[in-house]
Parts: sequence; C-alpha cells; structure tokens
Amino acid sequence: MTVKPLAGITVFENDSFVAGPSSTLALSQLGAEVVKIDPIKGGPDIDRWPITDEGRSIYWGTLNRNKRSVAIDLRSEEGQELAQALITSPGENAGVFVDNNVGRPFLSDEVLRARRADLVHVKVQGSADGGPGVDYTVNAEVGIPLITGEVGSPGPGNHALPAWDLVCGQAAVTAVVTGLFRRATTGEGIYEEIALKDIALAGVANLGWYTETLQPAGERAKHGNHIFGSFGSDFRTADGRYVMITAITRRQWGNLVKVTGMTDVVTALEASLSTDFSEETDRYTYRDLLESLFRPWFASRTAERITTDLEGSGVLWAPYASMGEVAQSVLDSDGSGVVRSIESEALGTMLVAANPIRMDGEYLFDERPTTFGSDTHAVLSERLGLESAELGRLVDAGVIAS
Repeated sequence: MTVKPLAGITVFENDSFVAGPSSTLALSQLGAEVVKIDPIKGGPDIDRWPITDEGRSIYWGTLNRNKRSVAIDLRSEEGQELAQALITSPGENAGVFVDNNVGRPFLSDEVLRARRADLVHVKVQGSADGGPGVDYTVNAEVGIPLITGEVGSPGPGNHALPAWDLVCGQAAVTAVVTGLFRRATTGEGIYEEIALKDIALAGVANLGWYTETLQPAGERAKHGNHIFGSFGSDFRTADGRYVMITAITRRQWGNLVKVTGMTDVVTALEASLSTDFSEETDRYTYRDLLESLFRPWFASRTAERITTDLEGSGVLWAPYASMGEVAQSVLDSDGSGVVRSIESEALGTMLVAANPIRMDGEYLFDERPTTFGSDTHAVLSERLGLESAELGRLVDAGVIAS
C-alpha cells in the first residue's frame, strides 16, 4: 500500500461551494486529516443541488467526503473562540487553514496569526480586490461565453462545468503544499490569497487568447463544435448517437482519411483548392467543407459499427456518453478505475473519484462519507481537551451541534 504523502498533516477549513472544498478533498486524498468547520446550521451550500428525493445535498456530500465535520455557532463569541482555538491548535503538523469566508473578521489572518505565527493560511477569494465572484460570473468577465456556442448565435453561451472553480481548487492545493514546504525549511508561516477571477484571467491569457485579439483578425468568432485551429467536430451516427472526431496531427488526419476510404476524394479536393490538408491551418480553414465530406460516412453506420471500424485505426475519437451511461459503466466495472462507488447512509450509493494522481501505479482511494456535524464532539475533545461535561454545556447553550 502506497504511503500517502500528506499523512499526519491536519488541515482545517471554513468554506463553501467548489474551489475551497475541492482543494481540501484533494488534500484528504493525499493523506491529510481535514476538519471542516461549519456554522451550526450549515454553510450556504448545505442544501445545494443536486439533491436526493429526501432533500439531502449530493453536492455537499460528495465534495465534503473524507472530512471530519464540526458544527459550531460561529455567531457566538464562545463559538468563535472554539473555531480560533481549533485552527491554531498546537502540533508541528497542524496550523493549516483554508477558507473563502467573507465577513468573519474573527477568522482573519491577522487574528489567527497572533495566536499561531507559523500558520499556513490559504484564502480563496472572488476577485483580488476582495469583491465577490463565482465561476459563472467570472467566466462571463473573462470572455469565454462570447466565443462559446453555435456559429451566428447572438448571445453568450454558458457551459455547465465550473472549470475555474476546479482549477482554483487545485491552485489552493499547490498553495498549501508550498506553504508546508516553506514552513518545514524556514520555520515560517505564510498567508496566500488566490482570486478566482485571477485564475480565470491567467488561464485565458496563458493560452494566448488575449494576445490573439491584438492580431489583424481581431476577436475570435464562435465556431460551434469545431476544434479551434484544427479539424475536429461531432458526427451523428445512423442510430442517433454522436461521436467526436479529431485530427490534430498529420498522422491522425491521414488515419481518418484512410479508414473512411476518402484518400482519392481528398487528394482531388486538395488539387482543386490548391491546398494541403496535412497542414493544420488548412484543415481548420476548410472545416465546414471537410465536415460535410465525412458526414455521410458516419451517418451510414451505427455507433457499434463505427467503434469496430475506428478501434486500432489510429484515429483520435470518442463516443458521446450521457452521465447516466458513465455512471452505469462504473457500476459494471471491476472497481479499479479512478471513479468508484461507496455507500452512504444518507445518500445511498455514491460514485466518487480517487485522486487522479497515480502513485507507484496506484490511485489513492480510501473514501468515507461525511455526515454534517458528526465529528464535533470528537474533534473538540481530541484537539482542545474538552471533556463530556463541558461538551454537554456547549450543546445546551447552542454553541455546538449535539
């Protein structure tokens, strides 16, 4: 069994939604003990969709598994003191805090660092000026929706995936690990801030997309399901399924032409247009023409036949699958892939992912469901030495969950 690299480290979090919780989930999968401190009635995402028929949040349960859940009345002075004491509790492998809270000055870095100078504190923000922001508003601001969607459609095209949240979560993991390294080598703590909008701006800028707008052609137009700058699009099969075909390299293009029997047609077309489709730019320039050329081949074959024809051909392709189909394939698998099932008393069968980083050829997978507030007493007892009488008093006073 591979030893998890962060085994022995304790991370505290006070956050909600995707970026922060996804970062601490990843840290837990790398071996850290994660203690999630939430308001006594839950954070703003405690009931967020998707939900079960009984109204329990699948969203919260999935992102916050593998963690110890502590529920405290963070509006009370006594509850605030408990939260501060937990986050700054002693131990060379403790003193790590991830948050994205706004309006909780008792959890500010200044206050916490006064209690523990070597604190590794990572704060996730909406924007660098402290303003609010979520994936869907940030994505709108950086330009992506206006190049997303069908050709000629006038408005923006939002997408379902909170991509910037997920990238930001992994940046927070990097921040925690680098903070731990700094503390291990210098003895000093660190305060690191990550703005979701900065993550999005940096991602788009580093792809060269803003520089592209400075060229004579100006801003990019929408191009539907075509891959920008190369050849790739979706094709409908005879039985109403869809496949995604890409030809980014010369070899992939040549294999696609060969397997579809289009060699002579493509050669003649290149001659008539004085072009060379082995060049990526030319494939993109004539993308609509090439799509119409290949469309009948796919339309005349079932998805099963296309699978038979393309497997082992060197064509880069994939069938489109619904989420339900993917889920069923996981249930039908041998359970050794990145996505696996665990059972939860509250949510039933959960399909969850191991950390995608394979170590010594293995996924790190040791998953357990988390029940909101269930670890409150144990954590306060272990970390702060509170005995049962004091815990009972705090319950009676409404400071902690029962």
